[in-house]
Amino acid sequence: MQIDLIFKVAAIGIIVAVLGQLLIRSGREEQAMLTTLAGLIVVLMIIVQQIGQLFETIKNVFGF
Repeated sequence: MQIDLIFKVAAIGIIVAVLGQLLIRSGREEQAMLTTLAGLIVVLMIIVQQIGQLFETIKNVFGF
């Protein structure tokens, strides 16, 4: 596993958490929820790409 992937996910998590707290404290709970949802979608897209690469590597290793 690549260490930069872990750092990317952690950075996105920290940014989303800070933005969420700022938005909640300013009374914008809906925008905070949408920010959290957007962060989750971005992380899931990154993970799905990595899983796709994993399956491609497995396919190449076993010659399918």
